[in-house]
Amino acid sequence: MMKKAQEMQKKMQEMQDSLSNLEVEGTSGGGMVKVIMNCKNEVKKIDVDPSIIKQDDKTMMEDLIVAALNDAKSKAEEKSKDEMKKLTGGLGLPPGMKMPF
Repeated sequence: MMKKAQEMQKKMQEMQDSLSNLEVEGTSGGGMVKVIMNCKNEVKKIDVDPSIIKQDDKTMMEDLIVAALNDAKSKAEEKSKDEMKKLTGGLGLPPGMKMPF
């Protein structure tokens, strides 16, 4: 039992490390703002379509950036959950149980 727990702990660490390499793209404004984020919620890149930079509506651009960040964060969380399911699939852990204990 202890050996299995140690193996799980090692796999959990490996998964945590791999999350920094998994990237998602969040978008808003029909793709006018794109955010690349890893699954540890670290923003890697923001791409803003030049057509919205030329506009005087600073508030709209800020809102689109926030929306793209939130979209990327949501996708990163979902991807992280999927990776966790792959890792813990055969353990029969209760839903919502966080690892490591």
